[in-house]
Amino acid sequence: MSVAPPGGLLVDRYGRTARDLRVSLTDKCNLRCTYCMPAEGLPWLAGPQLLTDDEVIRLVRLAVHRFGVDEVRFTGGEPLIRPGLTAIVAAVAALDPRPRISLTTNGIGLARLAPALHAAGLDRVNVSLDTLDRDRFLRLTRRDRLDDVLAGLAGAAAAGLTPVKVNSVLMRGVNDDEAPALLRFALDHGYELRFIEQMPLDAQHGWDRSSMVTAEEILATLGAAYELSPDPAGRGAAPAETWLVDGGPARVGVIGTVTRPFCGDCDRTRITADGQVRNCLFATEETDLRGALRAGADDDELARRWSAATWRKRAGHGIDDPSFLQPARPMSAIGG
Repeated sequence: MSVAPPGGLLVDRYGRTARDLRVSLTDKCNLRCTYCMPAEGLPWLAGPQLLTDDEVIRLVRLAVHRFGVDEVRFTGGEPLIRPGLTAIVAAVAALDPRPRISLTTNGIGLARLAPALHAAGLDRVNVSLDTLDRDRFLRLTRRDRLDDVLAGLAGAAAAGLTPVKVNSVLMRGVNDDEAPALLRFALDHGYELRFIEQMPLDAQHGWDRSSMVTAEEILATLGAAYELSPDPAGRGAAPAETWLVDGGPARVGVIGTVTRPFCGDCDRTRITADGQVRNCLFATEETDLRGALRAGADDDELARRWSAATWRKRAGHGIDDPSFLQPARPMSAIGG
């Protein structure tokens, strides 16, 4: 392998090519999930620090046209609270070649916005839902909004934003008894469920591995209620390992970021809401594109910076390494 990044693709020193772009549109959120942020929220980015709609679109266009990115996921914070979301989606959908476009959301407001987002070109959504119990939802999110999330899921399906995927984080002693019920809910509604191991990305830096429900534990719990068999389709570069439920065709996935890392197959690159390139959720370094954009950099210069940042990507996140340091930024500021 050469000592400098090759042109044309976002390639790192280990031969991985980034074709999946995650773009955070805001660090703000209208929930206060206990495993993400404190009850009072966080010091949000000031408006001028955020990329403008035009800046977001320019960077996505660069990724698609220059680097061959073929999947774009809009994240946050909560991306549905970004005023220009529909226009951004429409501009990305108009690119040629057109990337697949998805959105990760908590679902609040999705019932209202889903038709317009689908018309603009959004292909599908991932909706976070950790519990089906109203009181537990209130304790977890500090907001009484379960009905809004359930309505958002139904609205997304009705609008054609399919497959609708549900992301669930299980926490020991909090909601770890709900895995079978969450899967039954997803099966009954035609949603695709993904359980995600809790990651050290909380603003409070209170993550404790001993309280994390592992992929192995999740599969054991589900296996006691359903017949699970390995998905013959394989995972590829996707983060979730999937299993057929009761012979299929329905599937359930588990994203074992901590105990079953998939770093060797990672194909993701990230842009934060304030225009920083991150080549891993757990990276401790960022590369500033916003400053270059506003200083008048042309696409060649932006591409050079982005390519160089990708080339420096580490082999893995290193959570199991004693020297691992949790990123200073929480998940809400990085984008999932």
